[in-house]
Amino acid sequence: MRYLRSVVFLCRSLIALLAGGLMFLAFPTFNVWVAAPLSTAALALVLTGTGPRRGLVLGLIAGSSFFLPSLHWSGIYVGPVPWVALSLLEALFLGLAGALYGWLSRAGAVRPVAFALVWVVVEGLRSRTPYGGFPWLKLAFSQADSPFGRLVAIGGTPFVAFIVALTGALVGRCVQHVLLAHRGTAVGRHTARTRAVVALGAVAGLSVSGYAVALPLDGPTARLLGVQGNVPQPGLDFNAERRAVLDNHVEATLRAQRDVASGRTPRPDLVVWPENASDIDPLRNADARSLIDGTVAALGVPLIVGGLLEEPEDRLSNVSLLFEPGRGNTARYVKQHPVPFAEYIPNRDFWRTFSKQVDLVRRDIVAGDTTGIFTTAAAGGSQIRAGLAICFEVAYDALMRDAVEQGANVLVVQTNNATFGFTAESAQQLAISRIRAMEFGRAVVHISTVGQSALIKPDGTATQTTALFTQQVIQGDLPLREQLTLAARLGDLPEWSAVLTLAALVAWSSRPLSRQRRAIELETRLSRARPGENNAQHARASGRFRTSHE
Repeated sequence: MRYLRSVVFLCRSLIALLAGGLMFLAFPTFNVWVAAPLSTAALALVLTGTGPRRGLVLGLIAGSSFFLPSLHWSGIYVGPVPWVALSLLEALFLGLAGALYGWLSRAGAVRPVAFALVWVVVEGLRSRTPYGGFPWLKLAFSQADSPFGRLVAIGGTPFVAFIVALTGALVGRCVQHVLLAHRGTAVGRHTARTRAVVALGAVAGLSVSGYAVALPLDGPTARLLGVQGNVPQPGLDFNAERRAVLDNHVEATLRAQRDVASGRTPRPDLVVWPENASDIDPLRNADARSLIDGTVAALGVPLIVGGLLEEPEDRLSNVSLLFEPGRGNTARYVKQHPVPFAEYIPNRDFWRTFSKQVDLVRRDIVAGDTTGIFTTAAAGGSQIRAGLAICFEVAYDALMRDAVEQGANVLVVQTNNATFGFTAESAQQLAISRIRAMEFGRAVVHISTVGQSALIKPDGTATQTTALFTQQVIQGDLPLREQLTLAARLGDLPEWSAVLTLAALVAWSSRPLSRQRRAIELETRLSRARPGENNAQHARASGRFRTSHE
């Protein structure tokens, strides 16, 4: 009997491993979005009825096989320790999900709904902790090209995750019913087939539900131009040649301006440089300031510059700076969510005992506390209110929603992907910006130092997508939309609704078993006993139950 259980658990483990691999394929650069519901189907199938301990192990297996390859870019230049540590930390959350659902499924909870709720709640948890969380690779971010992705305009990324996970769990349920349809009584087989058809119908309905969501593209337009200046070489040393990076962006911008002056391209209303375009502090370094002021004067239009400021004291600020013709620097946005272990080291002395790599970050970057909105005028009389996000901030729901709630009619995502080389990180980030465009009904200027950069329409369509480590300019007319999507209006409500519903489900599943339910579960266990012992055990147990009941 123990041998049989070990074989069954081994089979479950292999399917969990496969489920994590399938989830990896759902994200860029593979972009096989249908792999996401198939992955959740396999995971729901193997976790059902396992209990918390085995659910934890199976969740860890699936999480490891998903996060380790998906986050490989995080160790491309700093070695395997940060990559493996981050991946296993994220896998722990999937282990938690496995433990919770493994317990709920044995407690008789509504299994597909319970699975979807657990996924949403645990995903929300890992998006907030530790050190502010790491929402990268949320389930919704794999669905930019799928019908599921359009649902983000209804309830944000938690709602997309719920529907995808629910669809997967229903597929798993359908498989279970199909297997049951080949055994048991004729009535039992008929019931199993009926339930399989119902589950399959629900899957079909959910799979196409996104097509019912409208993603408008209307609104007055403004012409925006993004400059991908490139860096001398990939890797951590890009910052050592920061003057060359600044020169690259000046050169590419002035070349674009010559095309405007000659009439080959229309005049832009706003020009955007990426994060770290000027890591020489342009407010303190006269040379850098002269280059930027000269570029703005040549353009004759406002320029948003991503840079580093040598403040406060011995620390740094990662900023977006607005420069306007004849006025200089008129506005500033300080990144609100610096990345732990990349832009600052929390608990530095403690983590140094594990890796000396923490000292690669010599000066911590401080966090800002104000939402970034830069306001300028377009030539047609419209007002551009650009909502700003720097690099990984695009992955945080609340930060992006805050900008829209405070009046942003276009979103600007400035990023620097030079430290991740030729990996999937850039494509993963671009997919997040596409989801944000659909979520809030806003066009997005996604501009990187090295790519991938793109102009994104409010329906998530990316245009003029650039290649990695090339110098390119992207430009076009984008709508300035004012209307709020339902997702923007609801805010955190879908996520907190999932939390409260799951809490109620946990409370319901934790209630004491009734005598009748205990008898049913006892009958089920006895029916699985060894044939030679079944009748005697059944008689003894039934007698005990009758006695206790009387």
